[in-house]
Amino acid sequence: MSRDLDIRVAIIEDDETIREGYAYLIGQADGYKIAGTYPSFEEAAKKLVHDDPDVLLLDVELPGISGIDAIPKIKKLLPDTHILILTVYEQELLIFRALGNGAAGYLTKNTPPDKIISAIHEVMEGGGPMSAHIARMVIHSFQRNEQSPLTRRETEILEQIATGKSRKRIAQELYIDLETVKSHIKNIYHKLNVHSKADAIKTAKDNKFI
Repeated sequence: MSRDLDIRVAIIEDDETIREGYAYLIGQADGYKIAGTYPSFEEAAKKLVHDDPDVLLLDVELPGISGIDAIPKIKKLLPDTHILILTVYEQELLIFRALGNGAAGYLTKNTPPDKIISAIHEVMEGGGPMSAHIARMVIHSFQRNEQSPLTRRETEILEQIATGKSRKRIAQELYIDLETVKSHIKNIYHKLNVHSKADAIKTAKDNKFI
């Protein structure tokens, strides 16, 4: 393959070790070239247009503007660049926000190196690569009972509670404050007519709300 036809990849990832690891991995692969690597969107914004990447690997949790909020700004700068989210976060709301904002795929950081390379190729072919369990979450969300009284955010919080996460942890992972989480839980109990976490989870599962 001519070096001129290489797939140009840029990376925005604040962890230097991870960023350099991805850059080495992709740079060594035949047919791929690293166009630029950055620790934040603000740093990348100055040079992305010049880099002109075909594919951008984007972390969610970045200093300054988050990866999710950066997507529309990147699409404005580079309308033809495919954005692949590569993150540790697996919350449903973040996944849908990322895809809704224009991300072409969503991978978790435990994705094997060869799968990351094939995902870059897949997105160039018009695909929408996702880690297997992310895809299952997306499918599951469409299989839920549409008559659920819970909002998407309430559903997500109840699902997090069902996996054993604390209110504090949920608040941190969803970028909301603890009082907001408590308020959502109060609404969930009211809507499901229950008075405990266990009853809320059971009622929601019995009715396919989660």
